[in-house]
Amino acid sequence: MVIGSEVKSDIEIAQAARMKPITEIAEKIGLQDDDLELFGKYKAKLSNEALKKLAIKPNGKVILVTSINPTPAGEGKSTVTVGLADALNRMGKEVMIAMREPSLGPTMGIKGGATGGGYSQVLPMEDINLHFTGDFHAITTANNALAALIDNHLQQGNQLHIDQRRIVWKRTLDLNDRALRKVIIGLGGPSQGVPREDGFDITVASEIMAVLCLATDLSDLKVRLSRMVVAYNDQKEPVTVGDLGVEGALTLLLKDAIKPNLVQTIEHTPALVHGGPFANIAHGCNSVIATKAALKLADFVITEAGFGADLGAEKFLNIKARSADIKPEAVVIVATIRALKMHGGVAKDQLATENLAALTLGFANLQKHIETIKSFGLPLVVAINKFISDTDQEVKTLLDWCKRENAPVALTEVWEKGGEGGILLADTLLKVIETEENHFSPLYDLSDSIEKKVLTIVEKVYGGKDVEFSPKAKKQLADYEKFGWSNLPVCMAKTQYSLSDDPSKLGRPADFTITIREFKPSIGAGFIVVLTGEVMTMPGLPKKPAALNMDVDENGRAVGLF
Repeated sequence: MVIGSEVKSDIEIAQAARMKPITEIAEKIGLQDDDLELFGKYKAKLSNEALKKLAIKPNGKVILVTSINPTPAGEGKSTVTVGLADALNRMGKEVMIAMREPSLGPTMGIKGGATGGGYSQVLPMEDINLHFTGDFHAITTANNALAALIDNHLQQGNQLHIDQRRIVWKRTLDLNDRALRKVIIGLGGPSQGVPREDGFDITVASEIMAVLCLATDLSDLKVRLSRMVVAYNDQKEPVTVGDLGVEGALTLLLKDAIKPNLVQTIEHTPALVHGGPFANIAHGCNSVIATKAALKLADFVITEAGFGADLGAEKFLNIKARSADIKPEAVVIVATIRALKMHGGVAKDQLATENLAALTLGFANLQKHIETIKSFGLPLVVAINKFISDTDQEVKTLLDWCKRENAPVALTEVWEKGGEGGILLADTLLKVIETEENHFSPLYDLSDSIEKKVLTIVEKVYGGKDVEFSPKAKKQLADYEKFGWSNLPVCMAKTQYSLSDDPSKLGRPADFTITIREFKPSIGAGFIVVLTGEVMTMPGLPKKPAALNMDVDENGRAVGLF
């Protein structure tokens, strides 16, 4: 923990931890050696045979962890997810974690990894945050193989009459690289391909990532891949992967990536870490296969959804839960005093100073997320993720506010104390599950129009007053109705920093209108992406990316990885 005045980094804590062989972790949850495909001593994939055997077992309970709108001050959602599971494990509960895999984009950029922090981490931390078992590389390869096959189709006569100006499938890379957002390909003469404008998305924004994370098995994966729209023909009709006849090849490239990855926490709680769609672009949840496998292997499954409740939780509850027939038992909303003060107007460099007035102003953001979760009919607990700089008076002020709002709350110290620091949260959560009614229901019906679905989210989740559709979006609405896509859920692509589509509007903005600039069909995934504001599907690196601090020593151990 703290040695003198020195605080260990996450990677120092992770590297000092003693992991158990993954076969021991598997045995703890009833899996045998034959159920695993080993990746060294501490990582394994669950085999297809193991997944089939699990199907007959009863389900456990799903707990969703979300947060207030994120700020540069940090919220620690993954840290609380891991710490809560470790706490339940200490209490003798059969518990598993179901988390997303980190993307190399934010890992080498500014946001950092996604394995938790302090003494509340999943291990091996450096492997998971880098290449792990190669899932993201397989998705990148499948995505780019499809792009190559599309361009080859153009080169070889274009039998499907694809309009090269209306190709919507982009190439991908699992890094932040703004220079690749818009490119020209096929230059150099007739033998080099057909020249056209193209671009790159980050891998976690690829529809293949969303498809893999919502597929229920290999057969479902192939069907979903075949439905993906890649372009439009000269009659402005959609062209799919199935039209190209390459869904089999793409499924082949993904046959191992679809299998969930088994790892462990510092306290040896089993965790399935699998898939990783961004929540401000895609649906922000780990794979359905991993979540459902965990439900068969444990009494409690702690899972998280990306960013705040306005993004990841909304999509978990409106998209993933509906698609996978999952009913969450309760929701944990993570908040920090530091982040609430930022929502109340405090600059990042002033957060260590006590400021009760700003903290109180920031409560409005937390209040909106509490209202959102209640609108889904779900019980909740507020987890105050404690930082060293939090004063006793600030903690008391937040606890008192939660009590006045009748919001169950628990002070959480899992970063410093691991599972021990999450016992109060775990105990509060169990009491809420036992005593509060659960009337979970998605916020809209699939039969609602796309416009109504979007307006419902803007009003009920964001707290906005209206929606404005661009001329392009209005035309797309008519087209989607004609193509039979209007009965799909919507996946809002919005800034994570604000309830509105303006990242500068912190706290709880009011009387705002969300502008929809365009739609993107993700028919394979089974939703319509709704693009708002200036959300980038290929992020850029900051002035001083985290990669500047990274290195490896002579023994092959990572250095400077958080």
